[in-house]
Amino acid sequence: MRALRLHRTLDAIWRTEPGWRGWLRSVNHSDIGKRFIIAAFTFFAIGGVLAMLIRAQLATPNSAFVGPAVYNQIFTMHGSIMMFLFAIPMFEGLAMYILPKMLGARDLAFPRLSSLGWWCYLFGGTIIVGSMLAGVAPDAGWFLYPPLSGKQWTPGINSDVWLLGITFVEVSAMCAAIEIAVSILKLRAGDMRLDRMPILAWYLLATAGMMIFGFPPLILGSILLEVERAFGWPFYTAALGGDPLLWQHLFWLFGHPEVYIIFLPAAGAVSTILPVMARTRLLGYGAIVAAVLALAFLSFGLWVHHMFTTGIPHMALGFFSAASTLVAIPTAVQIFAWLGTLWNGRPEMKLPMLYLIGFFIVFVLGGLTGVMLAVVPFDTQAHDTAFVTAHLHYVLVGGFVFPMLAAAYYWLPHFTGRGRVMRIGEAAFWLIFVGFNLTFFGMHLTGLLGMPRRIDTYSEEMGWTALNLISSVGGFVQAFGFALFLIDVVLKTRLGQRVRRDPWNADTLEWAMPIPAPSYNFASLARVSSREPLDDVPDLAVRLARGDGLLASAESGRRETLAVDMTTGAPEHVVILPGNSWLPIATAATLGGFFLLMLAGLYPFAPLFLIGTAWLVWRWAWSNGSRADIGAIDAGDGLRLPTSFEAPGTTGWWGSIFALSASATLFASLLFGYAFLWTVAPNWPPPQLTQAAVIEPVMAILGAALATWAVRVRRATLAAAGQGAILLALAALIALRMPSPASHAYAATSTAVAAYGIFHAGVAMLMWLFIRARSRAGFHSPARDAEPKIAMLWSDHAAGAGAFAAVLLVIPGWLA
Repeated sequence: MRALRLHRTLDAIWRTEPGWRGWLRSVNHSDIGKRFIIAAFTFFAIGGVLAMLIRAQLATPNSAFVGPAVYNQIFTMHGSIMMFLFAIPMFEGLAMYILPKMLGARDLAFPRLSSLGWWCYLFGGTIIVGSMLAGVAPDAGWFLYPPLSGKQWTPGINSDVWLLGITFVEVSAMCAAIEIAVSILKLRAGDMRLDRMPILAWYLLATAGMMIFGFPPLILGSILLEVERAFGWPFYTAALGGDPLLWQHLFWLFGHPEVYIIFLPAAGAVSTILPVMARTRLLGYGAIVAAVLALAFLSFGLWVHHMFTTGIPHMALGFFSAASTLVAIPTAVQIFAWLGTLWNGRPEMKLPMLYLIGFFIVFVLGGLTGVMLAVVPFDTQAHDTAFVTAHLHYVLVGGFVFPMLAAAYYWLPHFTGRGRVMRIGEAAFWLIFVGFNLTFFGMHLTGLLGMPRRIDTYSEEMGWTALNLISSVGGFVQAFGFALFLIDVVLKTRLGQRVRRDPWNADTLEWAMPIPAPSYNFASLARVSSREPLDDVPDLAVRLARGDGLLASAESGRRETLAVDMTTGAPEHVVILPGNSWLPIATAATLGGFFLLMLAGLYPFAPLFLIGTAWLVWRWAWSNGSRADIGAIDAGDGLRLPTSFEAPGTTGWWGSIFALSASATLFASLLFGYAFLWTVAPNWPPPQLTQAAVIEPVMAILGAALATWAVRVRRATLAAAGQGAILLALAALIALRMPSPASHAYAATSTAVAAYGIFHAGVAMLMWLFIRARSRAGFHSPARDAEPKIAMLWSDHAAGAGAFAAVLLVIPGWLA
């Protein structure tokens, strides 16, 4: 009876309200994860339909199925949807759903941030896909190279839809990256050291880190291109000191890590599912972790791999060619570890295993062609041909879609609690596998025969007809396979019989709960002593269900989960999580209003929505915290732990560390662009555009010093004044010392650097005003000082960036 009361009380605390209100207000990680997965698969289906239109157009020579203008929209939308609306959100959804369960936690670190990310993804994706219905879909390629994507060659709003929609979606991706990284590092089962984490957690941690450092260059590049299109600031216009190659650098600084951002979560699923299917333990856990971290690091040194034909100096070509070849080594380490695991075990040819075998075959072939393209002479010949398209699909479909299909069948019982009803999954696999290879293997040959990418038609004399027809037939075979997969999933969800808690005899914590999972995951939280907790304690699920673990009391009525030391896993404090709220959807809708007004060209009114967003964020932050000290609470097993309101190193502090890391990466990318143009553009900066100044940089430096000192003596008003001085100094530099940003790329980039400093100084000012108001309202005490510490991080970053920006902008004038 005690256990039953515990479950009922926990469900009352954690459950989602019924009806539409609950659907809109829910912040539960299981709900958000499922929504991401369903939406991502829906976008995948839309992208698949567009792929079928592409194959119908190319099936025969001189086809008139669609015209060139529509075809440009189709192939641009296909690539954009698959890269930005399917692949990344699909892994985000899987991570949000399964990660807390696998780590032994009740939720993610920032439930409302997850919900905000979901709504931003849904609204941004709707804008992008909806543009097709309005006939204004992006049509400059999913990579949007200028000058083709500039106002001269794309005068409508087609490119603006891509830039604003994708940037909106990237807000979601950054939310997910911070959420995943902090949750893995802090919200784990008691005593789960780093070397006891499930292998999937290592993959997701590396992926989140890559997103935090890989996405800001794309966000920056998109902002600069949209500003150029909207206001005429010539970042990429060569005639005014810009360079279109700057876009390629910024895009591929994101684009090549992106390939491994997509691959690593899928590889984590392989490393999780394969040992279960082989009925053995994963071989080489430590080597795989090292390979994953090496791959994450090396992926940032490969972006020029996509720019070998743009006139890169020979020394750089050699370096990036070597780096592109070197990256195959950590990938090979994982593949040999997986093969060794199969060799050591007794594999069962269940449906997930079929998809893993398909993954091995397809991905290894894609990796071999990747090594070929890493060699500069071959890449020069194959660049922008169908060979590259085939390689891309062998890597991304083989390296992501096949493992995700295996993951779908592996974890579907966890979602539904039901088993299979018909054995049509095998037929779906063979249709997908055979259809995929029919589609893309021949494209290697058409590429070697000289067929370019992104063409809407070709003549019969080129000799590509038979291969293109086979590829088109294969594409439709593959489509039938995915349709069968969807039917199989729906039948299993609706008609499948109930299955036991752990149908695969796995050993990770997500199977130590009833399935489908309750809203709170675990009635009590585990302490673990190895990577295989269910092998160590076979009845662990029963023990946790009856309340024998940590945090087995729900009398406080709060949503509680455990935070641990990042390295040792020792229980550190109890995290108090927020409940369901309207704030995430309201914030996403207000931010979406800003993007829509920008898209409509109503630029004077767009800042009003940013002000509304700032007000909602203020309300959001105000809803957290406590007006009284709680002290240490009983966490079970003889532990008394402080709450997150009174503990050092909270999840909020670590979330700010990662958010500021992303912001600093964006600033570094902006400085890279500034230095790149200074290096490659002629007469840059023009002497007549530079002015020496002393007052403004001195004012910014003094303001930074004041803010830095004030935060350490807890003088919120003085800290805000220091940030205000930085803001005024940078604004004065723009207004009094700089020419019009539309006159030259030097003025545009200088204004962008100043704008970065102004924005962060403004954010820091608002934070200190917030801290002052919170202190007066009684939310702070010597024990409850987490918020001032977080504000100190943002203030120090704003002070350093503002002072640096002010000095940087006057250096050309001093040197002139």
